[in-house]
Amino acid sequence: MDNALEDIVAGEKAAARPPQRLLEFVLPMLIVAVDQATKAMVRASVPEHDSVTVIPGLFDITHALNSGAAFGILNGADFPYKTVLIAVIATAALIGVGVYAASLSHHQLIARIGLALIIGGAAGNLIDRVLTGSVVDFVDVYWRTHHFWAFNVADSAISVGVTMLILDMLTTGPHCIQDCLSSVRSRSTPTASSLPRRICSA
Repeated sequence: MDNALEDIVAGEKAAARPPQRLLEFVLPMLIVAVDQATKAMVRASVPEHDSVTVIPGLFDITHALNSGAAFGILNGADFPYKTVLIAVIATAALIGVGVYAASLSHHQLIARIGLALIIGGAAGNLIDRVLTGSVVDFVDVYWRTHHFWAFNVADSAISVGVTMLILDMLTTGPHCIQDCLSSVRSRSTPTASSLPRRICSA
């Protein structure tokens, strides 16, 4: 009898234990590893400001240095302490995103994956800014003479992550509002504990 009671208590403690956040660690590290590996390959095989055609008229591998933000934003701008300022802003944003990711519920998988992609992409580009003062952009997608901004694996991860966050807010928002209304209707004086854990952030 005592053993059964101990098993029940142990099971309750295990259920109450916060779930492990392996996704928030493994996925960003994977993004950083792939990002840094591809940039190293470009540095070693493609001269700076040169390009290698992969699909004529559509896709080249280039070697461009970006001292600005993602997709070449502020790359042409020049102002005092530009590299330091952008690195500090990127670090602050990375910390903010990390804190927000830690606050998400375990079942919010889409949002967690999106934030993990953003963290990995931001960390990948931040490493370049700290070590060299600029980021290697090498994916050059274009149509005839119209070129999109050159980007890299980190930029792609950030873009996909932001898209996933937007989709998560669009898909969970209506359900969240409906849950809130249902809770209010079912209880004349709802308490904070009776409301859904995730309040309609979308």
